[in-house]
Amino acid sequence: MKKYIMACLLALGTGIGTATAQDNDASKEHKGLLWSAVHGLEYEFKAGVNFGGTSPLPLPEEIRSIDSYKPGLAITIEGNVTKWIDKNKEWGVSLGLRLDSKSMNTEATVKNYGMEIINNIGRPTGGLWTGGVKTKVKMSLLTVPVLATCQINDRWRVSAGPYFSYLMDGDFSGNVYEGHLRTPDATGESISFTGESIATYDFSNELRHFQWGLQVGGSWKAYRHLNIHADLTWGMNDIFNKDFKTVTFAMYPIYLNIGFGYKF
Repeated sequence: MKKYIMACLLALGTGIGTATAQDNDASKEHKGLLWSAVHGLEYEFKAGVNFGGTSPLPLPEEIRSIDSYKPGLAITIEGNVTKWIDKNKEWGVSLGLRLDSKSMNTEATVKNYGMEIINNIGRPTGGLWTGGVKTKVKMSLLTVPVLATCQINDRWRVSAGPYFSYLMDGDFSGNVYEGHLRTPDATGESISFTGESIATYDFSNELRHFQWGLQVGGSWKAYRHLNIHADLTWGMNDIFNKDFKTVTFAMYPIYLNIGFGYKF
């Protein structure tokens, strides 16, 4: 009987110790959030999906028509902190860290479009392409948004400011079809591709690693901790390196991010 009593007391003591440790952890977490609130700090975890594309602005005369567009799966995950700079918590500055992805697939009809294709023997051939072009763009980036934030009322909040991105992995490739390539310029030799004959191209190595742009958006407080957000990001520099001359116009990523956030 003594053994059973001792075992019960030991189990009870262990349970009390575990509960006490959990209570201490919860107490520390509560104190940390309370300290942050007192010092005007607010934390949020966000997840969403990007919809948009990478495009020249305005469309150059080389692109005669956009024949199809398909957005790719582009998921984003972000953590940010907001520092309120006034007592009423109406104005603040937000700093975030976002795992960003941007993706699209398009088909277009072009004329005298700067192009470098891979020929039948695996060598690049540059010139001006007239015909159809399929393009796949996919970029994985690490993005830091720095935003001015305004709390309009208990439910609505808007923000705007610059973002800075580092390209971790990128793909800009595709193929040409139903047309001809004149090399090295518009008066040069013509190479035709018709029917099932296509030629591929890949400019992935020419993508710029550092990108920046502007972000503007807002969020709506659905519940105590749950927010619904929408943010528009507009790239301000060309996605290609400065010394890349095959594509003769700049291209900018323009995406709308829609998702939700959990506010601590």
